[in-house]
Amino acid sequence: MTTQVTTLANGLRIVTDPMPSVETVALGVWVGAGTRHETAEVNGISHLLEHMAFKGTTRRTAQQIAEEMDNVGGQLNAYTSRDHTAYFAKVLKEDTSLATDILADILLDSTMDAEELAREQHVVVQEIYQAIDTPDDIIFDHLQAAAFPNQPLGWPVLGQEKIVQSISPDHLKAHMARHYAPEVTVIAASGALTHDDFVCSVDRAFGAVARAPATSPLPGVYAGGDYRESRELEQVHLVLGFPGLAHDDPDFYNLAALSTLLGEGMSSRLFQEIREKRGLAYAVYSGSQSFADTGLLTVYAGTGPDDVPQLVPVLCNEIKHIGESISADEVKRARAQLKAGLLMSLESPSSRCAQRARQLMVHGRLMSVAEIIGQVEAVDRAGISRAAARVLTGAPTVAAIGNLGNLEEFDAIRARLQ
Repeated sequence: MTTQVTTLANGLRIVTDPMPSVETVALGVWVGAGTRHETAEVNGISHLLEHMAFKGTTRRTAQQIAEEMDNVGGQLNAYTSRDHTAYFAKVLKEDTSLATDILADILLDSTMDAEELAREQHVVVQEIYQAIDTPDDIIFDHLQAAAFPNQPLGWPVLGQEKIVQSISPDHLKAHMARHYAPEVTVIAASGALTHDDFVCSVDRAFGAVARAPATSPLPGVYAGGDYRESRELEQVHLVLGFPGLAHDDPDFYNLAALSTLLGEGMSSRLFQEIREKRGLAYAVYSGSQSFADTGLLTVYAGTGPDDVPQLVPVLCNEIKHIGESISADEVKRARAQLKAGLLMSLESPSSRCAQRARQLMVHGRLMSVAEIIGQVEAVDRAGISRAAARVLTGAPTVAAIGNLGNLEEFDAIRARLQ
């Protein structure tokens, strides 16, 4: 059995990835509308809307939505990113129609009740406070804002307290009407199902939604910059950022390999040099994040204030020279890690479902496992070095929270990286 795609008359795309060996189905709705589609006046509305979708429809109360899924042992959740919002479920195969109906109900018929909104606004504000109280979490929001200043791609997904509290039911309905267009929506499913049956179920639930013009966000423009926040903490939380690559960039997997070698895993250069050899940090790692049109490579380290003067030079030196002396063994190791991560994820219906949805949203087509493995196998020293030259020679971004008395100025850190 193979993956299949059907496009309804209204532009909605449906993709299935059958897995005959399992007894469950993972399904979800991916909408091409996230934080970067917002205006400054309603920053956080995408995330708040994700919360409100579960707070009651004309057919179901919030409690009934929860109970109907719990009654069949199912799972229902959602998340918001800067490029899109996803609503997804996982159920036993016999409950696929129920999950499809509930997803359609919460997305097409939510009441956006004012009393429920007031309660959920308070919940989201608590979520914002929790993030603020978690420095190794909130620091990445500050890095994003410094890297992409004065533009939607730099705004926080959770929004800001005063703005979130000012959003009305009419704001939510208008945002959904403008951005939740069938043409930018993908409904994906993986597991114990057949394509034709699932398409019929989705067509009944979503087929009547009118075609609507898709809206495009402002392009993301990386600038780089510096954010510092003094707090009385036991550790200094430091992140260095660099301009990354979009999902569809030819060097996407070369950059993924670069990040793997730099700071992903116990054999990575940062882990070995900073933690194992020098004992300068408990947590040190890198990560590559891609968006529709740009990206962000990040390097995080948390250390005591007294160790900052030793940590920063070592950190910068490893970043600066990562593209120069890559060994054949390192390339082989990076390819193995990327391939293993991909193949292991294929054992999960939820992961396969999400992968298929992202492929359609990013590339406009499905990619076979063989094609992806081929791109991973094509990673080599020249490609990794090219990705390093493209990314690490750009203007850096620095974000730091904690006792910062021993942290060098931005210009000094930038000079170390050049």
